[in-house]
Amino acid sequence: MKYILVTGGVISGIGKGIIASSVGTLLKSCGLHVTAIKIDPYINIDAGTFSPYEHGEVFVLDDGGEVDLDLGNYERFLDIRLTRDNNLTTGKIYQSVINKERRGDYLGKTVQVVPHITDAIQEWVMKQARVSVDDDGVEPQVCVIELGGTVGDIESMPFIEAFRQFQFKVKRENFCNIHVSLVPQPGATGEQKTKPTQNSVRELRGLGLSPDLIMCRCSTPLETAVKEKISMFCHVEPTQVICVHDVSSIYRVPLLLEDQGVVGFFCQRLDLPVEMRARKMLTKWKEMSERSDRLLENVSIALVGKYTKLSDSYASVIKALEHSALAINHKLKVKYIDSADLEATTLQDDPVKYHEAWQKLCSSDGVLVPGGFGVRGTEGKIQAISWARKQKNHFLPFLILHVIDMPEHNPGQMGGTMRLGKRRTIFKSSNSILRKLYGDVEYVDERHRHRFEVNPDLKHHFEDKGLNFVGQDVEGERMEVIELEDHVYFVGVQYHPEFTSRPIKPSPPYFGLLLAAAGKLQGYLLKGCRLSPRDTYSDRSGSSSPDSEISELKFPCVSKD
Repeated sequence: MKYILVTGGVISGIGKGIIASSVGTLLKSCGLHVTAIKIDPYINIDAGTFSPYEHGEVFVLDDGGEVDLDLGNYERFLDIRLTRDNNLTTGKIYQSVINKERRGDYLGKTVQVVPHITDAIQEWVMKQARVSVDDDGVEPQVCVIELGGTVGDIESMPFIEAFRQFQFKVKRENFCNIHVSLVPQPGATGEQKTKPTQNSVRELRGLGLSPDLIMCRCSTPLETAVKEKISMFCHVEPTQVICVHDVSSIYRVPLLLEDQGVVGFFCQRLDLPVEMRARKMLTKWKEMSERSDRLLENVSIALVGKYTKLSDSYASVIKALEHSALAINHKLKVKYIDSADLEATTLQDDPVKYHEAWQKLCSSDGVLVPGGFGVRGTEGKIQAISWARKQKNHFLPFLILHVIDMPEHNPGQMGGTMRLGKRRTIFKSSNSILRKLYGDVEYVDERHRHRFEVNPDLKHHFEDKGLNFVGQDVEGERMEVIELEDHVYFVGVQYHPEFTSRPIKPSPPYFGLLLAAAGKLQGYLLKGCRLSPRDTYSDRSGSSSPDSEISELKFPCVSKD
């Protein structure tokens, strides 16, 4: 097993997650089996009780784990399925050690941060690194570990110490450290400054970890002199200083790393069994990045929600929309609308804000209402839904119509009390648009995260108005999918399809929304749910032939047997 630790310096939110995902993508493209672990130094057991304004959205896994949104990046980039134990927090480690102490596992010894906490961290990482994350069930060969926060944070110290010990336990040829740092470029001088990186690396080395690669986040490509200066003061070769400057699309990051010889470095440093050959997986990434750069036609989606002030609150939703827009060769424009701004009270308090919100909604090609109906903004969401019912091309991918307490809900405790994880939805109608988009399957398995649901006793009231429940759970008790008759695309789902969307395999509900918004849905359905190259490329340049997996999208089908 090979371990690659990704640490960060200077500031948080520097892009460690995308870099870790890109490194994993490069290694997977070489034929290796790759897994990923995210370490969050906060004391929370998991991300389930966070406000989206704290750390962005809560990402949900197949097993119901509520985890950091970076695990969503890992799954999308690497096309793998992770578990709740791939997200390690201080809370989980301390809970595990305290439980052992209560059972008497330490035989009366004084339980301390070193060695008990640090040992528990190492054991967790070694155990989880060997859990298969691919459909073939093969044990991973490489584990990419991202340590959240920045070097020097008091809460991350036990993890830094654990990995200081870990590098000797697994031997040098099996452990590698990537340090991601910021190279600022003040507008006054325009000069790239290396001092923050020097200080960050000095602190990391003082704690016992010496970086093998220093990945410098910057707005423009690093100058040669700046690279050499970082090399000289940070105890690495100039070739070990990697420039990760701002690019037009995140799909370009793996290509940017490969161009600077990152794969060759890992092959030598970790003695990886890799053939240096043309890699089909990276060809797809290059195709996606080129397509993303030359999009000419636009499609706008109004996102009506409660947490619109921070885009990371809807990170997976935005990615799912981007995947679908890219597949039909359109540039996505998301219009964020606070649902409270659509309410009558806003008209009285701030008429300008009210009319601006409605203008955004009415001028969009499609409408998306994620989340459910909470305390704030409910009236605004209902107003948007009511308006969308009268239109021809709008979609509401998450619609809760009447709420009751779930059997799983424990009103005395907040964490992990919702209906979570992968659940099966059975299609009850052969004419369902969503069923056709999924490949005309009888059922789908999608991830859930909700505390309330539709009251089945009121089902007939909705169906009398043309709202048909075309998808239900296995028992037929929970309503999962709703569609409006005589509407181009008005769909509501109880689950979160965005969590399983992939760049080359967009989520069918979101894909249907973008097709309808671009006026292409009926043509797509008539062609047997296929996009021809002619339909896919709006620039007609013919400069590169589209990858068959992208131009003729086929969604994973479930056997009807």
